Amino acid sequence: MAFIRRFKTGSGATGVQVCYKEQGKVVKTVHIGSAKTEKGITKLLHRAQEVIDAEKSPLFNLEKYNKG
Repeated sequence: MAFIRRFKTGSGATGVQVCYKEQGKVVKTVHIGSAKTEKGITKLLHRAQEVIDAEKSPLFNLEKYNKG
């Protein structure tokens, strides 16, 4: 299971990470970045969601039905 973690850095910025849990323990962390502005934080959150979405497999594979 993957989730997005936001945290305050030592410099006062907000850091964004994608964390992966197995059996209730964090087993992997991917640092996305840190920012001080709301616009920057929003961009990082979108990027973190893209990282999570890229690893998901679709529920249905519709490619075989879209052949022209």
